This record gives sequence, structure tokens and C-alpha cells, in this order.
Amino acid sequence: MGNSPDASGCAPVHAFYTSRSWIEGSAVRQLETVASLPGVKAVAAMPDLHPGKYGPVGCAILAEQLHPQFVGSDIGCGMGLFQFDIAARKLRLDKAAERLRALEGEWDGCAADALAAAGLPSTPFDASLGTVGGGNHFCELQAIEEIVAPDIAAAAGLDPALVYVLAHSGSRSLGYSILERQLAAGAFPLDLAGEEGQAYVAVHDMAVRWGVLNRRTIAERAALASRAELRCVADQPHNLAELREDGVLHRKGAAPSDRGLVPIPGSRGTLTYLVQPLAAGTRETLASLPHGAGRQYDRSSMHGRVGAKKSDSLILRRNPFGGLVVCDDRDLLVEEAPDAYKSIARVIADLTESGLARVVATFRPLVTFKNARRVSFRDRSKSLREKRR
Repeated sequence: MGNSPDASGCAPVHAFYTSRSWIEGSAVRQLETVASLPGVKAVAAMPDLHPGKYGPVGCAILAEQLHPQFVGSDIGCGMGLFQFDIAARKLRLDKAAERLRALEGEWDGCAADALAAAGLPSTPFDASLGTVGGGNHFCELQAIEEIVAPDIAAAAGLDPALVYVLAHSGSRSLGYSILERQLAAGAFPLDLAGEEGQAYVAVHDMAVRWGVLNRRTIAERAALASRAELRCVADQPHNLAELREDGVLHRKGAAPSDRGLVPIPGSRGTLTYLVQPLAAGTRETLASLPHGAGRQYDRSSMHGRVGAKKSDSLILRRNPFGGLVVCDDRDLLVEEAPDAYKSIARVIADLTESGLARVVATFRPLVTFKNARRVSFRDRSKSLREKRR
């Protein structure tokens, strides 16, 4: 690991995965394309690497200029791990699943006040605050499966008796609007010294902070529904650009390894790993780690792999640990099935074998909330009328 695929004399591509990992050829070709762009200085590929829309997902890219498409539309997307003050052994999964449905629809709190308290301006997208979103985003109640590094776990305040929640979401429609505006302008890459580059950095940084607040708000909604208090254990964004002395570090599906503990989930049917980044290989990895397992099959192909039988629906609503899945959107249930993802155990093995991180603890899924149902315009209008009453 750490070797560079042949990119024909372009920027070095450091790959941190073994031959035992599932890496699509199209993802490698995307890496080489990125490495060939003028001004790109280095690329680090993580073991969760897979093809993306504007470039590979699961990588970090160091460049002389700013490339908004490398960050993507979900600016500031990340993982937030929170601890609840309720005992896991007392949790009734059926009741917990029903209570987690409180995450359906818009947050009934005051977004303007929450944004102001976080030092963020109001935008046309305030209604998205506190919502999970679709795709691979989720909110999951978890319990500790194993403490692997007791010293680090103790320092982080982990208690194996308690319930945890992992929130995966980002800046929602705010981030999408930022990228769409840049794509419409059509000027890539951006010069940091120019007006357009500085304007993007300002809204990008706002969206990253918005994503942090969004994950916190999602966790608070889950805590309120569960009648619990919460404490943040770790929160790491994995879609962002960082200005450094040696250039602009873009992360697309790559978590920072220089900001503390990193939660790395697999799928709704596997363990989540909390890891401690290690110093080894920091330069070549561009201070980054994997953000998850990475997709093995695209969404459309999943409809031919699972869900064909009536019995599949029931199976997809449970996980191998006896936990429950809250998702009333059948398409989403199929597209985000555990089989869609690569082996998280293999990703973690590549990570630890390369000396980039050590596992602190593992968490098993208890209840996974996906965007539970498609909300029609009629449903949205009815909800707004009810609020006005």
C-alpha cells in the first residue's frame, strides 16, 4: 500500500488498499484522470474508493487551485457520533424504532435561532436543517459491541452500557445550490486570489459549518424522541476543501486524520468502527482516512440483486444483529441494502495493516432510520397548513 498506479508521469497517486480489496477499474481510471489535470500535486486513494460523478469517491486531492467539483454537491457531509444517557439493555427496539420516526419531515424547531446561535446566516434552505436527506444518509441508534483500545475509549468517555447515535448527513440543499451555481458559471478551477474563488471559499466554509449543525440537530431530534440527553463523541466531515500552505486539499469521501477520532460505518447491516488516526503515512495519505465501506454496486443494479421476492422486504427491514430498519421507501430500502456496499472489515484491515489507524471500539446497529417515506407536495402543503393552525 502507498504505491502509485501508473499515471504516465502525472501527479503521484498513493493507493492505500491491497489486492484483497474490491476496487473498480473505472475508479482507478478516474484517479488517473484527476492526477493528469494541470496543477494537481498528489492524490491519495482510500480502500473505500469507488467511482463518482465528478471524480472518484474515497480520495484526497492536493492541487494548486480550487476545484469545487472535487468536493461535490453535499459540501460538509460527514459522520457525527453522539452518546445518549440511556442504557442499551433497557432499549426496546420496537418502541425505539417508532420514536425515531419523529425524524420524518421538517424539524419543528426554529432554524433561524439555531443558525444564529451557531454564527450562521439564514438562507433559502433553512427548512432542511435537522433533516437526514435521502441516498446513503441515515441516523442510527447503536450499542458498543467491543472496546478494543480501553485507554483511548476511556479518554473519549465511552461507556459500553449506553446507547449511541450516528448521524450521517451534510449541508443538504444548501450545498447542492452552491455547486450548481458554480457549474453554471463554468469556470474551473478557481483562482484563490480571484473574487470568484474567495466567494466560493466563503460559502463553502459556511456549508461545512451548516453540516456540523445539521448532524447535531438530527441527533438532538433523536435524543428528544428517545427521551435522552446527548454528548458529542466525534464529528468528522468528509466532503470539503482545506486551504494549506502547499495548496488546496480536497477531500471527497475522505475523513480528516488530523482532527481526532474518526467514525467509519459500513452499512446498516454491519459494525461501525471508531478509529484513532496514527502518524504513519500522514504525508502520503494527505492527512485523510476512509469515510466508510464504499459502494460495490450502483443503485440501479441493486434492484436486480435484492428485493425481487416478497420475503426480501421483511429481511431488508432487519439486520444480522437483530436490529430494525425504519424506511418506508421500498426503492431506497433496496438501493441501500447491505449488499450494495463493500466489506467494512476489509477496509479496516487495510487501514490497520498500513499503520494508518487503530480501532478504538466497534458499534452494532440497533435501529437505522432512513428517509422513511417520500413526502409528496400535497403532504408538505398539509403539514405547513397544520403548523399555521
